[in-house]
Amino acid sequence: MKFGIDLGTTNSAICKMEGGEPVIKKTDTLKDTLPSCVSFTRKKVVKVGDSAYNDLRQAKSQASKSLSSGKVNVFIEFKRDMGTDKTSFSSNMDASFSPEQLSAEVLKTLKSFIGDENVSAAVITIPAKFKADQIAATKRAAKLAGIEHCELLQEPIAASMAYGLSASNKNGQWLVFDFGGGTFDAALIKVEDGIMQVKDTEGDNYLGGKNLDYAVVDDIIIPYLQENFVIDEIMANETTLNILRDAMKFYAEQAKNQLSFKPQADITSQLDEFGEDDEGNEIELDLVVTQEQLKPVLAKVFQKAIDITKDLLKRNGLSGSDLDKLILVGGPTYSPVLREMLREQVTPNVDTDIDPMTAVAKGAALFASGIDSEVKEEIAVGTVALNLSYEANSVQPMEYVTVQLDKNECTGNIPEKLFVELVRSDNGWSSGKVEINDIGDVIECQLMEGKNNAFTITAYDDKGTVVPCFPKEINIMQGIVVGNAVLPYNISIEAHDSGLDKNVVKSVKGLEKNQQIPATGALNGLKTRNQLRPGMEEDTIIIPIYQSEHNAEGTSAVHNDHVFDVVITGDEVGQLIPVGSDVDITIKVDRSQMLKLEAFFPVSGETVEKEVEIAARSVISAYELEKLKDSANNKLRALKSSSSISAGETAEADKLISDINNRFEGEKSSEDGRMHLQADIRRAFLKMEEVEQGHEWEALEAEIREEFDRLERANNDLGNKYDKQVAAVRSQVDMAIRSKDVRQGRAVLDDINSLFVAVTLIYQLMGFIDFHLKNFNSIQWKDSNRARQLLQQGKEIAATNPSESTLHPIVRSVIDLMIEPPVGGPGVSL
Repeated sequence: MKFGIDLGTTNSAICKMEGGEPVIKKTDTLKDTLPSCVSFTRKKVVKVGDSAYNDLRQAKSQASKSLSSGKVNVFIEFKRDMGTDKTSFSSNMDASFSPEQLSAEVLKTLKSFIGDENVSAAVITIPAKFKADQIAATKRAAKLAGIEHCELLQEPIAASMAYGLSASNKNGQWLVFDFGGGTFDAALIKVEDGIMQVKDTEGDNYLGGKNLDYAVVDDIIIPYLQENFVIDEIMANETTLNILRDAMKFYAEQAKNQLSFKPQADITSQLDEFGEDDEGNEIELDLVVTQEQLKPVLAKVFQKAIDITKDLLKRNGLSGSDLDKLILVGGPTYSPVLREMLREQVTPNVDTDIDPMTAVAKGAALFASGIDSEVKEEIAVGTVALNLSYEANSVQPMEYVTVQLDKNECTGNIPEKLFVELVRSDNGWSSGKVEINDIGDVIECQLMEGKNNAFTITAYDDKGTVVPCFPKEINIMQGIVVGNAVLPYNISIEAHDSGLDKNVVKSVKGLEKNQQIPATGALNGLKTRNQLRPGMEEDTIIIPIYQSEHNAEGTSAVHNDHVFDVVITGDEVGQLIPVGSDVDITIKVDRSQMLKLEAFFPVSGETVEKEVEIAARSVISAYELEKLKDSANNKLRALKSSSSISAGETAEADKLISDINNRFEGEKSSEDGRMHLQADIRRAFLKMEEVEQGHEWEALEAEIREEFDRLERANNDLGNKYDKQVAAVRSQVDMAIRSKDVRQGRAVLDDINSLFVAVTLIYQLMGFIDFHLKNFNSIQWKDSNRARQLLQQGKEIAATNPSESTLHPIVRSVIDLMIEPPVGGPGVSL
């Protein structure tokens, strides 16, 4: 493979390995990067890049004149919507386009810059914190663009490769600070003698240059307009306000970029570019913005990224002083505001040696050069096929390459004697002609230090005649070895925790956050909550898969990120799997984080294999989001009102929810804004659940005491027949209270409730009969006539001369006639 692609939110780039060097391919406007913007013309022509971006600016200008979005045919920043079911309708095409379809158009255009060479295999970069649905959407985009063999690589790893190859010091702790147009990633990397391994990552998929641009609009440009024009009516309407903000965003971005390199910037609009204010005056921009004015506006956005970075360091027991390098990636990192903040708050060791705009694409190409791509075309007749084995990355001055003749893949006649010569691309080293056969031989290749070494391969017969061979070239990168990418989240399943009586996420062992991939993990000894009868499609066991944060173990599943429900039906088993059977779950994750699941049932010896097909998710509605926000606020208020919980314990959740409340109105109208808010609300819930878990025993102890008191009163009122059993449970209660163990406490609570049923059995039996008669039609019965007869009989006995001995057999017979509905929620329990 020799192509690396940085598929960015605002800009994209493609890089090709040429002569062992990563070379950024220029766009049609001779730039290193291409605006990730797609435009559809009236003649149904697809435009991508600078010309599309110009169309976008014109479209936003027209919208501001009429204060109506009208017909939309230009799209940008759709990377933020990857993995969702959002579509963008083009009136010119009379069709809707998904984010991956728009991304595919960007990829096709990048491919066109390569010339006549077909780009059917490439490494495409993704943010480190991309979720499973976003990753799957990127893979689909690649396939739509004709990239059949697509490997995905996390952007910070790509950037660190580009940096590490030329770095003079190849030891220490590095932190990649990747602030792009739409996403932010921080990656902590340990480097020892040129061998790099990602230790941990953190980030925000909805934090980037877009947020900076709108901050400039809201804090500088809109106040200027309010001071010089009358725009109260425009501001009062959410639709017209967003149209105005979108039109001003171009000037905000322009000013932001200029102020990265000079002390002040002029913002001057063209004549008749915008519409009129409330009083009919032409709106125009004519102001000067200085770095000092810009600093507080950008600082509040950058601070979020810096806080994420500091949390990442703290989680790993590090401080900024432990960092040898902080490597800047992404266009916004040119900002002197950010660089000053990083030096003051994180580390003075901020490194600006690499080009933040092209580092990711270059790193992707370097990574690609060490990957074999699939060859689908047939090898020409007379070509000698070779098997080569070697390490694609090395920190040694020499690398051993094993060369072997593959007779099964050769076409035509094979020379009796075959020789192979490897020549380094700079012609500074040659292996000479080495005789090989199907057993193979080892060639010791001399490497240039700190470079990607390309070697051409030439085959000869015993007369010195060149024989066509395949492959013709290999690449070995010297100076740095990159470990595998790591999981950005725990891969978890949802299971019912009977000890806690709630559905929780349980991490799959071996697939925890920061586990190197590809990887395999397992959860053994789970129990089925429903039965599977052979051939019965209606019998199902649902295994929900989640991506969860590092601190989410044992938390409520609803506050974590759902990936996919694996459904196993009775059609897929050959023997009965009873309720309560053991089931062992195995999940495999490949290099691109795609998943496969296997469920093994020891009771039958069967294994069911399932592909995890990750589809696009629905974007939460503004109404549902508001309900979620209100729920978070209510939960926070409840925690803060508790006398046992200190203000310090709720401080993090308080800060998160306060930020959510402040941003809510500004972000709820856009799909990516709602996704961002939803992600942050989930984080807040996890923080609050963490606080609750710390105080869970207090609430449970109160419940245990209350229920035990109720049990004692019932036993006293009904003749003290169960004194011995009550005394035994009292001993259990005392032990649980001393241990303060939640699981033990839950078990004791179950025992209390069970004994309470025994003590009050006559009333429980009478209540059972009364309830099931009242709700008879809502219950599924095996024989409804017989069930009704038994219940009527029980009712008559209860009204005349009730006793346990007469009612108990009737209730048991009624229970036997009930069809138990499948258990809802997850199909397995811990």
